[in-house]
Amino acid sequence: MTAQLPRVFVSRQLPEVGMRRLLHDTNCNVWPDRLPPPRKELLASVVGCGGIISLLSDSIDAEVFDAAGPDLKVVSNFAVGVNNIDLAEAKRRGIAVGNTPDVLTDATADIAVALLLAAARHVKPAADSVRQGAWKTWEPTGWLGSDLIGKTLGIVGMGRIGAAVAKRMAGGWGMQVLYTSRTEKQLDQLPSAQRVSLEKLLQKSDFVSLHTDLSAETRGLINRDRLALMKPTSVLVNTSRGGVIDQDALVEALATGRLMAAGLDVTDPEPLPPDHPLVGLDNCIILPHIGSATIASRDAMANICVDNLLAGLSGAPLRCPVV
Repeated sequence: MTAQLPRVFVSRQLPEVGMRRLLHDTNCNVWPDRLPPPRKELLASVVGCGGIISLLSDSIDAEVFDAAGPDLKVVSNFAVGVNNIDLAEAKRRGIAVGNTPDVLTDATADIAVALLLAAARHVKPAADSVRQGAWKTWEPTGWLGSDLIGKTLGIVGMGRIGAAVAKRMAGGWGMQVLYTSRTEKQLDQLPSAQRVSLEKLLQKSDFVSLHTDLSAETRGLINRDRLALMKPTSVLVNTSRGGVIDQDALVEALATGRLMAAGLDVTDPEPLPPDHPLVGLDNCIILPHIGSATIASRDAMANICVDNLLAGLSGAPLRCPVV
């Protein structure tokens, strides 16, 4: 008799390389819509499941664990961050939790650099002017942006992605690098990088790129007082989590010229409502959280995510464990 395949719930369609494995090795129920499952549907869908594949938009907490029941062994998050999961509760119940780190480092670093360049050179509003028929002639003082050569880059959170951004900007544009981190980093490819306080970094940097995780400590880290420390000619880039920035304070800084420009791949909430004040600002570029959106990165994430799930279902150590 063929062994019964373990039941799992997958909260969104994954890249094909992951779906093929799930369909072969599990009895999977895949949420079919583009939008996340509503709370009621999420709770109903996990009943009796041994595993859950979740996204950042899915809140996985005690209520979900209760709904799933005693068979739940593993939650595999299709993301690096796991702030959508109640890790303490998962640990208390002996539920393994995995994530998908490392494989999206270069893709996300590239998006951070793209946002930095686009914000510094007013790429979005300039392109919009062409589409809107406002481009009438070449102007000696039109769309004046900021040079990058020799400027100072501040990295808030010098992890893998932060270091990848710093290497690109130091190597390609000769930028000086300041950074914050919990500990001193051994950065062989960035020998002149200096670890400084957040306040000094904000005061001295021409460009600031955020790469810290979201926690109680970092929520609203870039607030009104800290934005006031930045140069009015500076650019702020965020590819970490939207909640790291006080968005009301950012609107004020951008609208009043206290800050030159911002580039955001993450917001709070996601998606940001189209009538949000940030969306209407010409000096704020907002992307729909596409930092890891390359074919290679998403395929690699899918494989790690499925590896974590299958290991957890069998009681084996996860490939990338968080709990």
